[in-house]
Amino acid sequence: MSTISSRPLLQRQLMSMRCSNRFTTTAITNTPSIIRPIALLNTSRHFPSSRRHLSFGQQTPNFQWQSSRALEAWVEKPARPVSLRQLIFFGGRHLDERRLLDSANYVRTELPTRIAHRIRDMQKLPYVVVTNPHISYVYQLYCEAFDSFRKIKEIHNQDDNDKFCAVLKQALHRHLTVIPKLVMGVLECRELMSPEQLDKFMNTLLRSRISRRVIAEQHLALTDTFHSPFHFPDSSPEHPNAHPDFVGEVFLRCNAKEVVEYCGRLTQKLARKAYGDNAPVPEIIIEGHLDTIFPYIPSHLEYMIGELLRNSIQATIERHYNPANPEPQQVPPIHILICHAPQHIIFRVSDQGGGIQNSELENIWSFSKGSKRDTQLQNLAMIPALAATMQELETSGFGHSVTRKDGHESSLTRLTSRPPNLKLGIGLPMSRVYAEYWAGKLEIHSLEGYGTDAFLQISKLGNKSEQLTLDGL
Repeated sequence: MSTISSRPLLQRQLMSMRCSNRFTTTAITNTPSIIRPIALLNTSRHFPSSRRHLSFGQQTPNFQWQSSRALEAWVEKPARPVSLRQLIFFGGRHLDERRLLDSANYVRTELPTRIAHRIRDMQKLPYVVVTNPHISYVYQLYCEAFDSFRKIKEIHNQDDNDKFCAVLKQALHRHLTVIPKLVMGVLECRELMSPEQLDKFMNTLLRSRISRRVIAEQHLALTDTFHSPFHFPDSSPEHPNAHPDFVGEVFLRCNAKEVVEYCGRLTQKLARKAYGDNAPVPEIIIEGHLDTIFPYIPSHLEYMIGELLRNSIQATIERHYNPANPEPQQVPPIHILICHAPQHIIFRVSDQGGGIQNSELENIWSFSKGSKRDTQLQNLAMIPALAATMQELETSGFGHSVTRKDGHESSLTRLTSRPPNLKLGIGLPMSRVYAEYWAGKLEIHSLEGYGTDAFLQISKLGNKSEQLTLDGL
């Protein structure tokens, strides 16, 4: 990997690009539609002169043209956040063709709006950051998705909706690798921007990505429900629906104890697979309000609980297990307390895994900080290669979610089911993003040398709207 001063590289790239035919239209034509490539944006910014690792030195990204006028029109539109309660009310037992088409047109206009804002965020990055191949790859995907969705005309009937759903499914599948690509790009560019700027950029893009997948997957699930032979609008006891506890992707009766038990079984089995059958796996003891039920999106909750349990189990085994000792060994249990408050559900995950080093504690919420960048990059690069097997891990031997019906492929499945030794360094910051998306919280309290307490708080009423950015969109 080459290291080179950024200013000479930037000047050479700009000179080369300006000589290319694709950079000649903007300045010399008077066409109504103003076109500009992302490569020309923000070239006057000051870049640090320190030496940096530039993985993009081998190949100049092929930037896609983007109509500035088209983008400006969508950037000027505000996003319209929704709450879980709105999703439930809109797609409940009164789901009919009119509501389904209203949902389709909401998603049809909302997706290009939210994508346009994120494209604009990426265009504001320093030039040398945008030319990173991972960031450039995501930018290209977003431009293609924006161009595709903005051209879709109003949906008037079920045939239109079916065609729209096909486009949605294709886009969701193509964007499965966005998370590892973004994180790899941020890690490779962490000497080009401050950690605070990179983390804010990552948080904003991830929140928006979650929001787009939520509304897209919700509409796909509503469409599946509407076409189901067991769906009866205004259902009655004589004609119950097939999944009365589901409204699209929202599960109305998430049972806190059952979610913890499912995530516990999955993480324990993954630990046995990684450390061997002879390794002691900590028992998971669940206490508190065990009959707590609330509405939530199962994949979000299972990801957060699963990451907390993964960290606790791994830390406990590595602190207390000695592979060289042939004698049977015991490790301390992990305690999970479920607290049912008037407006919130709180999960406390307590372990005796030795805690977090004070020197690393300030980095646990960052996507760009940390001392193991090379290991993270190697492991993140393996996630797309594992895509074909991650779904199989859960469906062939690791049990089924107690809250999930058959749904669409999710990038969370890849992350949740990865082996414990595949350390990505994004579990806690990703979990916090998911918690805060529905106005929740995630906090870590560490006692170095003893253990860690993690507190996950989520809204139980479903009346909190999406938190699309740190500052609001």
